[in-house]
Amino acid sequence: MTVLARRNREPIEDLLRRGVTEADSPAAVARASDVVILCVPSSAEVELCVFGENGILAAAHEGLIVIDCTTAEPASTEKVEEALASKGVRFADAPLTRSPKDAEAGRLNVLVGADEALLAEIRPLLETFAENIFHVGFVGSGHKLKLINNFLSQGTAALIAEAVTTATKAGVDLHKLFDVVSAGGANSSVFQRMMPWVLDADESGMVFKLKNAQKDVRYFTHLAEAVGSTAFLGEAVHQSFALAAAQGEADSYVPAIARALGKVNGVKVGPER
Repeated sequence: MTVLARRNREPIEDLLRRGVTEADSPAAVARASDVVILCVPSSAEVELCVFGENGILAAAHEGLIVIDCTTAEPASTEKVEEALASKGVRFADAPLTRSPKDAEAGRLNVLVGADEALLAEIRPLLETFAENIFHVGFVGSGHKLKLINNFLSQGTAALIAEAVTTATKAGVDLHKLFDVVSAGGANSSVFQRMMPWVLDADESGMVFKLKNAQKDVRYFTHLAEAVGSTAFLGEAVHQSFALAAAQGEADSYVPAIARALGKVNGVKVGPER
């Protein structure tokens, strides 16, 4: 196994102790590998890894497979796939769902956009870190479905943030709100993961940075625009996250959107920053 570090050295140092090799560029990883897996913050980093001076494209070789696990822009994904195919490199988009704990346990969900033959070839590799592997269609389908999935999740988080802010301003007991919602149709996994942060400053339920959620919802609105679909709520959700980021919450976890909305409305929601 050959790996390339980004900013955080701790995971790389752990892998080095286990015997992996560290490379100094995406090209070096590609030269040393049969399969390259990308998992970076956005399409900007994907394109840098592929098209950069020392990128994967410059080191393409016969039989190379690239799997992109990033939550990325489908239009960029299609551009990357086309460029790699011109060099004889096969490509699959395979974004991930679930939490860091699930990643550690090898229980992620993977949404694969690829032809069936390629999926069959890479399935044993994906099974080393995934509990569920969904073949969702052709290249780009994984990233499209992931953006829709994340819009549903982050949209729910924004809705909960607005609800608890209004409840706080109206003098509603948030513990009673939790009890009532938990017992009814408004309940959801996002509500159950977000409310411990609101009530008890427990942020372990949604370990996902707000700036990444903002990016994902923006990509969703781009997707809607590209296919000619309306995205009224998508734009509102994106602006809610943009507001929170502008208030210094970009590196906080997603539930901090409630703290930001509370601040705008003159009430305290969640733990102090």
